Amino acid sequence: MSRLAPPDPTSAEPPPGTSARLTVWVRGRVQGVGFRWFTRARALAIGELKGFVLNLEDGRVQVVAEGPGDRCERLLQWLREGDTPGTVVGVTEIWATPRGGYAAFTIR
Repeated sequence: MSRLAPPDPTSAEPPPGTSARLTVWVRGRVQGVGFRWFTRARALAIGELKGFVLNLEDGRVQVVAEGPGDRCERLLQWLREGDTPGTVVGVTEIWATPRGGYAAFTIR
């Protein structure tokens, strides 16, 4: 008898009503165009999200958001399909259990 392995908790969206940690890497022309500022503004507008947005040396932007899973999902949808500055050509995300330690949503 074969058993299916349980889903990997770091790759699936959280169940509704739970807190989550979302880590996102955004590729494209996303540095030098105000992307971090607008991402922080969007996270603050969504509300209840803590974490950061950071330019990486390879040209990507990393976003880490912790909070209610549905609000993390809203931020992810905006990063994928929203009116972001620059040009987004790809978004990769990982879902995990929140670690805490963030007082607000900041730009690094």
